[in-house]
Amino acid sequence: MDAFQSQHQKLKKRLTQDQVRVLETSFDHRKKLEPEAKLQLARELGVPARQVAIWYQNKRARWKTQSLELDYNVIRVRLEHALIEKRRLERDVMRLQGELEKAHEMLHAFNYANFNPTPIVSNAPGSSDEGGSSTEDNHEDLEFEQLYAALMGVDEANRG
Repeated sequence: MDAFQSQHQKLKKRLTQDQVRVLETSFDHRKKLEPEAKLQLARELGVPARQVAIWYQNKRARWKTQSLELDYNVIRVRLEHALIEKRRLERDVMRLQGELEKAHEMLHAFNYANFNPTPIVSNAPGSSDEGGSSTEDNHEDLEFEQLYAALMGVDEANRG
């Protein structure tokens, strides 16, 4: 060890808790010191201006690291929430695709029933070929109600 290093170590003193508290308060107000403020703070604390400058430099490095860690944690939490929302939306899409498939099947059945009607032959008095039968109309109404209910997401058991 040369003479300069040993002399420098003798001159350098650890800061007291009160000095650190003053430096922390100063750092909270401004993250970077102007030369005049550095000299004033050094005089107030009774330490070399170089020691104040080094303390500020180290504090800024720690502060930046802490800020990055906080930012990382915020982003990580946001990502977790976004992934939860994504999974929820994927489940909704699957459910809606199932409902859409069911509606397509009902629509296909409805169209098949309308374009390929089963002939109902009735010799009952009051029925005519021109107007169709009331049984046929009721059947079509029921199919339409079922189709509408499926499209609207109404369960058969909930219908009155």
